[in-house]
Amino acid sequence: MVDSDPAIAAQGKVWQGFWRLADPKISITSLACMAVGGAVVARHGSLHWGWLAVTGAALFAMEVAKNAWGDVFDFDAGTDQRVLPEDRTDFSGGKRVLVDGLLTRRQTWAMAFGFGALGVLLGVAIVQWRAPEAMWLGLVGLLLGWSYHGPPLRLCYRGLGELDVLLCYGPLVALATSVVQTRAWSWEVVRLSLPLGVFTAAFLLANEFPDYRADLASAKRNLVVRLGRRRASRLLPAVYALGFGLVALLPWAGHPPLVLLGLLPLPLAVWLCRQVRLRPEDFHRGVPVQPAALGVFAGYALLAAVGTVLG
Repeated sequence: MVDSDPAIAAQGKVWQGFWRLADPKISITSLACMAVGGAVVARHGSLHWGWLAVTGAALFAMEVAKNAWGDVFDFDAGTDQRVLPEDRTDFSGGKRVLVDGLLTRRQTWAMAFGFGALGVLLGVAIVQWRAPEAMWLGLVGLLLGWSYHGPPLRLCYRGLGELDVLLCYGPLVALATSVVQTRAWSWEVVRLSLPLGVFTAAFLLANEFPDYRADLASAKRNLVVRLGRRRASRLLPAVYALGFGLVALLPWAGHPPLVLLGLLPLPLAVWLCRQVRLRPEDFHRGVPVQPAALGVFAGYALLAAVGTVLG
């Protein structure tokens, strides 16, 4: 019995590593995009739940793969090792499966390629048997997902990671969800998902504050590093103002008035922006700004989806 304990412990670490890479909190971003795209489809017709499940499984697999290779690239850059214990949160500081010894480098790459291959296979099945029109969206999503951390573009190291997230976790995933359902492109989906992309980019921006020193030392030139935390704290309200401004314009673009339910998270956004302005260096040590930022984009997605369907 004693001889088997090391094997059981090693297996337990692998499972812990997998759950960190799967990270249900962050996977909410994909679900939010699917909710927005699916709501537009439901407004005009009915959803094919089977293909919706396949789409969700493909996105989940690619999330795990992206988190795995991202952890390797950040480890190689020394970013995760430089995050101080008091600056690590549930939303920032990396997945740390290598730093904490939960997975070996080989195991992490195996999960990256294994789940990446699963995501690609599900994408091929969608293109082959449901919606050939989704192929280009899948290829662009794969390119942007790899390039967030991976060479040669390494977008998050060049101050373009926020734009990558805005495009992917907004119009791209929402439009892919819609195209798989209807085999048609929809500007309605793009307009409804663009504020979501902005709010998700704001969530990323809020998560970059705790990692500022580690990212600066690792030449990870995201917007908070480029601007400094004080100036970045003034940018965050502008990003939210852009997002909610786009929401307010939706009825004038032909969306049902009930879509303005998506404005309800505005007070939460105002509150979190104020907290960041007051304590840009250490808000993450005592104020739940990052969960609030997640609540803003998830709340918008839910409320805008409900308003679209009821409208």
